[in-house]
Amino acid sequence: MVFRASYTLNSVTGEYHTNSPSPTGIPSDPPLASYGVQQSHELAEALTRLDPGIDHVYSSPFYRCLQTVQPAIERLGSGVKARLDNGIGEWYGAAHFDHPSPAPPAVLSSLFPSCIDETYEPSIIPPRSGETIEQLHDRVAQALTHIIARADAENPSSDDSILLCTHAATLIAISRALTGDMPSDPNEDDFLAPTAGLTRFIRKQISTEGQEKGPPLEWKGGKGVAGGWTCVLNGNCNHLAGGAERSWHFSGEEAFGEMQSTATTSLKARI
Repeated sequence: MVFRASYTLNSVTGEYHTNSPSPTGIPSDPPLASYGVQQSHELAEALTRLDPGIDHVYSSPFYRCLQTVQPAIERLGSGVKARLDNGIGEWYGAAHFDHPSPAPPAVLSSLFPSCIDETYEPSIIPPRSGETIEQLHDRVAQALTHIIARADAENPSSDDSILLCTHAATLIAISRALTGDMPSDPNEDDFLAPTAGLTRFIRKQISTEGQEKGPPLEWKGGKGVAGGWTCVLNGNCNHLAGGAERSWHFSGEEAFGEMQSTATTSLKARI
């Protein structure tokens, strides 16, 4: 059974609770179960076989994402480390309270020795009070613009390969921002987000126009960020013994009003 870490949220007080202790001490930041760890090693095997190989690794700063990408980083070697970027971090719906923040890089570095680039500064910090679906997509587009521009600047003579480890909602938003294909209904099942799945994009053309500008970025209508990208692999799970499992999709805004009739909401982490 695929692990989707469950926790509860009191939507009046904004307090999160979980029965699964997290190494970071944050209730909404659970670790993988043994099955998820197994999938992370299967994913690492697939990632090390990619051609061209991976040059840069970016990860959401939440524990389960780092736990997922750790085996790949250890196999890649050559000084490759994860750059923690809140811009590709978890999506929390808009609320009247503050959602939890991920653990600081220093704490995560102590939990994942030699895996994290502590010199990297995140591209953007999402609002603690959460975001609408539209705001999530624009936040991700801004983060991608920064990440791609940095890769272009670090190696202008070559097309570097970038690995992003993120969450289901964020992955879907990333896919839409890269391709520029934003459906009129954000609940549409266009890009797949199974656990430990692999989605791959090929760049159409190198374009630095407007890359360092702040929001709003023009990426919709097939334009895409940084010259646009083509999706060549969509939620592929051929590397997993159990195949594709627990795919996720948007089902409306994840908003928390002050006057909800039900005080406690059950949530599942989008791993």
